[in-house]
Amino acid sequence: MFHKNWSKLIVTLLALATALAGFNVSAPALAQDSPGLIVIITPSHDNPFFKAEADSADAAAKALGYETLVLVHDDDPNLQDQHVDQAIALGAKAIILDNAGADASIAAVRKAKDAGIPTFLIDREINETGLAASQIISNNYQGAVLGAEEFVRLVGEEGKYVELLGRESDTNAHVRSQGYHDVLDEYPDLELVAQQSANWSQTEAFDVMETIIQAHPDILGVISGNDTMAMGAMAALQAAGMTDVVVVGFDGSQDVMDAIKEGTIAATVLQPVAQFGPLAVEQAHTYITTGELPEEEKASIDCILITPENVEDYFNFAPVK
Repeated sequence: MFHKNWSKLIVTLLALATALAGFNVSAPALAQDSPGLIVIITPSHDNPFFKAEADSADAAAKALGYETLVLVHDDDPNLQDQHVDQAIALGAKAIILDNAGADASIAAVRKAKDAGIPTFLIDREINETGLAASQIISNNYQGAVLGAEEFVRLVGEEGKYVELLGRESDTNAHVRSQGYHDVLDEYPDLELVAQQSANWSQTEAFDVMETIIQAHPDILGVISGNDTMAMGAMAALQAAGMTDVVVVGFDGSQDVMDAIKEGTIAATVLQPVAQFGPLAVEQAHTYITTGELPEEEKASIDCILITPENVEDYFNFAPVK
């Protein structure tokens, strides 16, 4: 009997060790006077937009005395779930999250709430209310209308153009496209000859544009769901010698701001991402210290059209001081 029970115990311990081996519970050691840990989870920092929002949230939390853990989910809902599990295991006071999908992230936000940890969403919303402590997003529709109006001004009211769409799972991609078309579709002589997703990727946008250019070498413009895809489109157009094609982006990333200064990209729509992280941290701090949440779950911040005329007034998603 002793040997049988001992064997069962060994099997149980081995199974537990295997499970823990794949779960990283490391975090900054909390200072004695620290108010706790805030976990910040975003898409890949290869995109300067997401790095800027993570950095701004990190700096704001540390300024208030919090320890922070900054994680990346790479738009993978499964990896995001692991990060949320880690935040719960570490007893985080709050999660700041730019999520991995409007539908795919609902369960993760619910899991955190059930564990008593509030989630403050930034940039991307989820398709359910009452779970997140708050959802702070850009006014994507307003920004898209600004971008489309500038696109028409530059391209003219007739000719062929291309639209690059963002990731299908991201609500922002759909909202921006709707905003674009509520303007562009008012011009019947503007012909959309190709509309294709490049999944927010610069490399994918380059490949997509190479194929489109072969089929439609007479396009006048490309309107893009974000700046990363705009950069890929611009590179493909330059490689094809089509330097007079108008490219308009969306985000306000510094790469595109520099391209506007150089004249290779015509315009972009700046999201005030530098406000997202600090505002979410401020809301989290208020909740941690008082138990109070914002009166309205969703907050929308207007975007800004960036052109050669005002590009020098902004740097790294914020006005130049």
